[in-house]
Amino acid sequence: MKSIRARPQQAGSYSRLRLLVDCDTGIDDALALAYLCCLDHVRIEAATSTPGNVDVEQVVANNRALLKLCGKSDVPVLIGAREPLEIPLVTTPETHGPQGVGYATLPDPSSSSSADIDAVDCWIEAARANPGELTVLLTAPLTNFALALRREPKLPWLLRKVVIMGGAFYYQGNTTPTAEWNTHVDPHAAKEVFAAYTAAAEQGLESEKLPIVCSLDTTERFEMQPEFLTKLAEEAGCDAPELVQASDPEGTLSKASNPLVRYLSDALRFYFEFHRHYDQGYIAHVHDYFAAGVAAGTLEYETRPATIDVETDSQLLFGTTVADFRGLWGKPANAHVVSRNDPKAGFEELVKRLGALARKLDKDS
Repeated sequence: MKSIRARPQQAGSYSRLRLLVDCDTGIDDALALAYLCCLDHVRIEAATSTPGNVDVEQVVANNRALLKLCGKSDVPVLIGAREPLEIPLVTTPETHGPQGVGYATLPDPSSSSSADIDAVDCWIEAARANPGELTVLLTAPLTNFALALRREPKLPWLLRKVVIMGGAFYYQGNTTPTAEWNTHVDPHAAKEVFAAYTAAAEQGLESEKLPIVCSLDTTERFEMQPEFLTKLAEEAGCDAPELVQASDPEGTLSKASNPLVRYLSDALRFYFEFHRHYDQGYIAHVHDYFAAGVAAGTLEYETRPATIDVETDSQLLFGTTVADFRGLWGKPANAHVVSRNDPKAGFEELVKRLGALARKLDKDS
């Protein structure tokens, strides 16, 4: 099986994309979701919510509030699973804040939503009704996707493309020495997902329908500096510079005139502080934005085919993803693992798109 090399299309020539987004919002999930709202060629069919960074009710509130801010309040926000398949939920307030989006605050737009509709049922019904048309972006633990594959084993054939943010291969984990956060929260779900794609590959599933996996090996190359927010405010036409500096007192809130810039600045400041607490510098790894760009077809990347499995028995290596790139297990490839990307171009794309959306929202308000 050959590697994939994908380049973004010329501006204005993107193919229409129908997208199901599954997230556990989450600062970098919020950035990814806001970015997707910028893209005219992307139609978000639903934002499905999985417990992870925060509990699922808070994920729903975060998604509803952010979609409303971005002018997408018509996007259904759904819940599937309330907890991982086999282990207790562990959230991460130290990484993303008690509400999941750092210091950012937005009112939950309503007490009612589409959350009463089961996310997993929605996926299956949508895939059956629109075979080959839907792309799925998974920036959360894979709980909902595992449940969907249980109920509809033909899902790999019905979906157009699947993009997963998760795992770490030739790279240090960010939750244990070897395990990445999303996979560690629900390793049993991740193991089921990759096993399902192994079975599908054995039954002749086309290579282009295998999941594209954005692991820490490449997502941590998307290392945001605080100067990004200064550039964003300029692009958005804010009336004063947005300066987020390492010397600021922790918890300093943005005074930006633009509500989207203010929201992202307050969220990302918390993320900068978290990374500094763990001796990584005053930076932020924006994993999920890169995965969103892969799903949307707006970012450049290369992949290598691999067979992925997940360790669920060893206490020492619990949640570790293992990739066989050389066929040593004698099994067909079940994924394409991203091996190269272009962070500089990615951040240029992000500031341009978010700035344009921020200006539009300000004008329309």
